[in-house]
Amino acid sequence: MTALSAPATRAGRLRWTLADGLVLIGRELSRIRQEPGELVAALVFPAVMVVLFGYVFGSAISVPGGGDYREYLMPGLFAMVTFTATMAVALRVATDASRGVMDRFRSMPMARSAVPFGQTGAEILNGVLGMAIMAAAGLAVGWRARNGVWPTVEAFALLALMRYALSWAGCYLGLVVKNEQTADQLLPLVFPVTMLSNSFVPTDGMPKVLQVIADWNPVSALTAACRDLFGNPGAPAGGADPAWPVAHPVAATLGWSLLLLAVFVPLSVRTYRRRGR
Repeated sequence: MTALSAPATRAGRLRWTLADGLVLIGRELSRIRQEPGELVAALVFPAVMVVLFGYVFGSAISVPGGGDYREYLMPGLFAMVTFTATMAVALRVATDASRGVMDRFRSMPMARSAVPFGQTGAEILNGVLGMAIMAAAGLAVGWRARNGVWPTVEAFALLALMRYALSWAGCYLGLVVKNEQTADQLLPLVFPVTMLSNSFVPTDGMPKVLQVIADWNPVSALTAACRDLFGNPGAPAGGADPAWPVAHPVAATLGWSLLLLAVFVPLSVRTYRRRGR
């Protein structure tokens, strides 16, 4: 009897967690609707990035192997915006923690793990909207996905997977920080990570140490995977002997995503539960 009831109990807890998580996703989306300034900024930012980097950098940078710089750039911008999920979720979680919202959640009859699941689930929906806006802006300036429908779907699926994995890292960071001012000050740290990659320029011209760091940066793997799947220009970094993540970008992106999930999902859930003790 015990052997039969244990799986049923686990299944019941999973349904409970998913149901509460969906409610919290709805809460996050409702909060965005109530703060239109945040929503407008989230929608305008991708389009501004396309115009700013496409036309400012585009006049000064040559594409490896030839081709249009804006087509070379778009996968890098998709990757850059994907990595902002870390700090976006960290800021929301830290804000809830500093304002006592987390304490109220803990006092309610709800699954403890539903709160981080709700925060990260809402970020996926925000990310899909942001990618749609950026794709529309890219199409307007001449970017095209040239490998057909299914490779394009695979590229956006990789972006969504990486964004979801990074949102868990952000959730853990927000739970640890617990202060919205501190989380807000950490926001600029995402930009050096995205810039030290192949997103905007080839890594061949970097000093050797920086080139190695850039080639093994998960941003570079995601960017190279999107260039490959979209059919956009951009030779692998490192010339004839590229680093493994750049030579196998899809596998590297999947590996980074699964590693982030394996580390930060249990860390986030455990940290949230311990905060309530």
